[in-house]
Amino acid sequence: MNSTRDALHRIGTHVLARARHDATGRFGLRATPGGFGTPAFGDAAEVLRVSGDGLVRERHGHASTIPLHGATLADLAAFAGVDLSTPFEAGEDTPELGDPHALISVDAAEVARLADWWDLGWRVLDTVVAAGRDAMAIQLWPEHFDAGTSVAVGENDRCNLGASPGDGFSDEPYLYVGPNTSIRPGDAGYWNAPFGAVLSRSDVAGASDAFSCGVEFLRRGLELLDT
Repeated sequence: MNSTRDALHRIGTHVLARARHDATGRFGLRATPGGFGTPAFGDAAEVLRVSGDGLVRERHGHASTIPLHGATLADLAAFAGVDLSTPFEAGEDTPELGDPHALISVDAAEVARLADWWDLGWRVLDTVVAAGRDAMAIQLWPEHFDAGTSVAVGENDRCNLGASPGDGFSDEPYLYVGPNTSIRPGDAGYWNAPFGAVLSRSDVAGASDAFSCGVEFLRRGLELLDT
């Protein structure tokens, strides 16, 4: 279990996504320098983002920061102007709120590793979906904490592509190709996960060119699904 990832997941869902949802009805997040955050929302063009060991709040062109480590979820929510007492869900697998007054512990080096992974995954996804396919906007979804999109494949189907920071399936971050159907055409060795295919962060990092390795992995899946 990755305690830093789990803490960030709760912060991302119950502070950042909740703040955006309260203002706009939407809760998708983005990869941002040093971490992840919201797109600008509201009249103040507000952005909430995690950068390293800090939660940054930008409003009306001004920024303030509160440390994550040693704070509580209640502290962070108050800083962000979020009411934790109201119900909020980002899907069936929304992480539990937990004790909002428990102290948060995060490892800055692990935050940086996850930020680098989302950054790489976002660039890989951008490159793959820019190849003329019908694709949804890439978002960092608070429910599963993965950067993902949905693209058209075959004649009339879709497939999910993404970069997960790790979860119940794999504690290690991974890229994934997740078809919407149970059909797994060609190359049985490629389809190595119950939901499709995955490529671990260690496999990506071990390649001579991590970015190209990720792009080739996702493109291979789409090529198989197009046949």
